[in-house]
Amino acid sequence: MRNKTLKICWLYHDIMDLYGDKGNIMTLQYRCEQRNIECEVQTCSLGEKIDISTYDILFLGGGADKEQALIVEDLRSLKENIKKALDSQTFVFLICGGYQLFGRYYMTSDQYKMEGLGFFDYYTEAGDKKDRCIGNVLISCELEGHHFEVVGFENHGGQTFNVDSPFGKIIKGYGNYRTGEFEGFYKDNVLGTYLHGPLLPKNPEIADFIIYKGLKKRNPNFKYTDLEPLDDYFELQAKGVIKKRLLDK
Repeated sequence: MRNKTLKICWLYHDIMDLYGDKGNIMTLQYRCEQRNIECEVQTCSLGEKIDISTYDILFLGGGADKEQALIVEDLRSLKENIKKALDSQTFVFLICGGYQLFGRYYMTSDQYKMEGLGFFDYYTEAGDKKDRCIGNVLISCELEGHHFEVVGFENHGGQTFNVDSPFGKIIKGYGNYRTGEFEGFYKDNVLGTYLHGPLLPKNPEIADFIIYKGLKKRNPNFKYTDLEPLDDYFELQAKGVIKKRLLDK
C-alpha cells in the first residue's frame, strides 16, 4: 500500500453527535493506530468551508429534529462539494439524522418538510408515537461479498421509505420503518444507518470495512483482506452479549 494515511472529515461534530456517535470516530482512529496507519480527523461545522473531496471518509452523525433543522441549510450549501467528494470515491458514513438528510426530504411531526440533499430516492416521514423504533437491533448484511452480522441501538420516530439498496436484513428489532424487513442504506461508497450505540466499537468488522473503503480511494488495488487482523476479543464479547440477549427474547 503506497499511502498509509487515512483522512476523515467529521461534519457538524458539535451538533450531530447523538447517542455517542463520537465513539465511531474514536474507533476508526484506534484501529488505524493499531496498524500504524496515520489517521487525520478534521472537523467542519456551520459556516466553515473545506474541500471534502480531499478526504477519504466523510462522517455525519445523528441528531434530533432540532439539530437537523440547525444544519440543513448549511448542509445544502455544501451539496456540490459533497457531490465532488462522492465522484472522487470519498466514503460517506451517515448515522440517523445524517442518513435522512442525504435522501429527498424529512417530513417532521409538525409537517415541516426539511428538504434533503436528494442524492438518493429514499425519504423520511415522522410516524405516530406507536411507530417509534426503539431498542437493540441485529441485522445480517453482505458488503462486497463479505457477510457480517451487525448489532446496534436505534431510537427514531422517522420512518424511511423507498430504500432500494439496504444496509442489511433485520434478524431482530426494527428497520428503516417499524414494519420493514431491512435497515439502513448501502450503495457504492455510501453507508447510512439508524444504528447508534455507537455502532463501530462493537462491530469491528464494519469499522474495518469503512477503513478499507477509505484507504482504497488512494490505493485502488487495496482489498478488505489486506488489513492486518487485530485482537477483537472484547469487542466481539460485547457484540455477543447483545446478540444473545436479542435471540433469547
